Amino acid sequence: MNTYARTGRIVVAVSVLLTIAALGGCGSKKGGDDVAATVDGQKIFSADVDKYYQNQTSGSEQQPVGEQATSLRLSILRELIDNEIRMRRAEKLGLLATDEEVDRKLNEIKSPYSKEEFDNRLKEKKISLDDFKRDLRRSLTVEKVLNKEVTSKINVSDQDITDYYNAHKAEFNLIEPQYHLAQIWVTTAPNPQVHNLKNDKAQNEAEARKKIQMITNRLDSGEDFGTLAMNYSEDTETSGNGGDLGFTPESSLRNTDPVTRDTVGRLKAGQYSPVIPVINPMSKQVVGFRIVKLLAREPAGQRELADPRVQQAIRSQLRDRREQLLKAAYYEVLRDQAKVENYLAQKILDSSATK
Repeated sequence: MNTYARTGRIVVAVSVLLTIAALGGCGSKKGGDDVAATVDGQKIFSADVDKYYQNQTSGSEQQPVGEQATSLRLSILRELIDNEIRMRRAEKLGLLATDEEVDRKLNEIKSPYSKEEFDNRLKEKKISLDDFKRDLRRSLTVEKVLNKEVTSKINVSDQDITDYYNAHKAEFNLIEPQYHLAQIWVTTAPNPQVHNLKNDKAQNEAEARKKIQMITNRLDSGEDFGTLAMNYSEDTETSGNGGDLGFTPESSLRNTDPVTRDTVGRLKAGQYSPVIPVINPMSKQVVGFRIVKLLAREPAGQRELADPRVQQAIRSQLRDRREQLLKAAYYEVLRDQAKVENYLAQKILDSSATK
């Protein structure tokens, strides 16, 4: 996909509910069966790994087994370790999220639900309200650290944009009309990889129908499409950037399902579609529902550097690249400075050696 096609694809850094956070008290003893790892003496308990493992796999029809399950536990533990490292850094910088910030974010997340609905969602995810608030505090804290240590240091100059355009001018020559689309997607079967900001996933077709209608009602009331996508869309690729699908060539649009193709063809820029059921052509079963928004329709031809949209596309692309690079480097530096003992990883290695 060319640079112009990636307009607006800035990934939201932190997913509120599923941000993995380390729980537990202080200590520096060697790990036993109940301790999965330590970070600068801070314990991360095996029970916490199990808790987040259950959280990520709940509702999935096909549960991981064997090496796949072990690999997922290792991945979860790595996130727990990384977040504990970031929390230590936040303490040094004085950037820990305050009670007021946590309560404000909690109320924002709870606002679409009744108390009973919200409590039921916590039960489904097998976490308590205290766990949720603890995760939320760490999520907000990590975001503050990244904003200070990484995001605030990124600068893309006008000269950077000019240089990129001159080196990649062909990328901005559209050989056919393009449709800039965004979507909100709701599936009838929960996907453990979905990490929208509300951690909201329909569990079946009935819930999916109810959820997509709720989203439609809120769109009709004037709420922002991108915000609703980030909060509720179950598209693993686009929920983090407001549902932005980038630019789709006209030829690709012709090859999509007829209902979506015909619906998009009738939209004007800025309009969103009615709810579009998506049918599995083999089973004839409904697999999900989508709402598509046409952000822009672009004719074929060369896009010049003077076009503000070209400049914004390049700026976003360069900024995103630098942000990813700086974050990766920043995390590596923090890991190098921390003393980490991963007992679960060692236990897996020891078990393999005895077979």
